[in-house]
Amino acid sequence: MASVDGEVREKLIRMRSSIDNIDAALVHMLAERFKCTQAVGRLKAENHVPPADPGREVKQVARLRELAEESHLDPEFAEKFLNFIVAEVIHHHERIGRGGEPWPSAPGGD
Repeated sequence: MASVDGEVREKLIRMRSSIDNIDAALVHMLAERFKCTQAVGRLKAENHVPPADPGREVKQVARLRELAEESHLDPEFAEKFLNFIVAEVIHHHERIGRGGEPWPSAPGGD
């Protein structure tokens, strides 16, 4: 950025600072989401409920696509993002169902 004008550099720094804050918030929100889904996984395992719920997943995709459209976010991207999260949640539920933790060194195991 040495060749970038000082005013432009300052604007970039401010914008990137906001992006960094948003990224941190996303990580914290994902951590909270996974705490909730881990509790769901434990409940499912205790009650012999399958790890995946295809009907809920279809509803969630439709709901998220609608929210994305309302927010001017690409619905395809939103769906891919949700599918990635759901796949990870199912993987965690399967591990929990086998008596393990959602990931090898799960923090805050209760």
